[in-house]
Amino acid sequence: MSNKVKALLGTAIALSIGLSQSLDAKKTDSFDSDKAEITGAGVVPVLWHDPTDIATRDLTQGAGGASHAPHPPFTFLEEDSNGSNPKFDVQDSDGIKWKVKLGAEAKPEVAASRLVWAAGYFTDQEYFVHELRVSNLPEHLKRGNSYVRADGVVMDARLKRHLEGEKKLGTWEWRNNPFINTREFNGLRVLMALINNWDLKDENNAIARERRGNGTELVYMISDLGASFGTTHLVPGHEKSRGNLDSYLHSKFVRGVDGKLVDFEDPHRPALIAMANPHEFFSRVNMEWIGRDIPVADARWMGQLLGKLSHDQMRDAFRCAGFSPEEVEGFASEVESRIGQLQHL
Repeated sequence: MSNKVKALLGTAIALSIGLSQSLDAKKTDSFDSDKAEITGAGVVPVLWHDPTDIATRDLTQGAGGASHAPHPPFTFLEEDSNGSNPKFDVQDSDGIKWKVKLGAEAKPEVAASRLVWAAGYFTDQEYFVHELRVSNLPEHLKRGNSYVRADGVVMDARLKRHLEGEKKLGTWEWRNNPFINTREFNGLRVLMALINNWDLKDENNAIARERRGNGTELVYMISDLGASFGTTHLVPGHEKSRGNLDSYLHSKFVRGVDGKLVDFEDPHRPALIAMANPHEFFSRVNMEWIGRDIPVADARWMGQLLGKLSHDQMRDAFRCAGFSPEEVEGFASEVESRIGQLQHL
């Protein structure tokens, strides 16, 4: 091993240790379901609801339905500097606040939200708008100017509804939550592999307080599904790793079956070339376990559940996200193929 390679490995290890410590320090906002803040009668942590109407669910409109779709005109409020994608807030004609996301994650996030919601898990209310007209839009955004036409129209935007009365309490951890070893939790792991959502950082998970009837539910959800339908792991370039049909079609789904357990390829270890951004690389090096050692029975259950979606429903999930007709058919057919693989494990 050359001295240059040794030096590189030494630097990588040092960065890994330092970044791991930094990431651990940032977990102070993660949610502890045992704290007194949420104890009391009627408080229930929930990951999944049985979608008894799955065969009739409207995958064009998703969790919010047609009644909660955004209504123009839109007014610019402020930019959001968080995350790796351009974002800003707007308000629609009904006074509803929306988070606008631009870039490579806009389309796959909407499509992924439809399938996750259809399977009975909780998602944000999200919609895709091909041409978004926003009044008072700054002449120059800090991020995302390339998605704004000369006439001021914003192209290919994902809009996420801000829900009044819903309080975000924090994040939840894949390794530490009330649902470990349940069929529903394992089903979620399978679903993430099916859509190639490789960005499974804990910070992308959210816990929200929602009132239902006379009680309160603590809803556990994945609040960022943008890194879906591309590669199985982090690679340089958003265009290949998110919403890329060629990458999705050429990715491996089932890694292997050993007795009563199945391993999936997603999430895979980040590509070494991605080490050019050490923080992004090392924040994802220990996620492979999420897709490994899943009971075959639980994986088959998820396949049977998703298998109740019709040919048209599956295509609606991608059509409403702004994909081209060729992409709609390609993505939908591959998802159906993967569902078939689950059913025959």
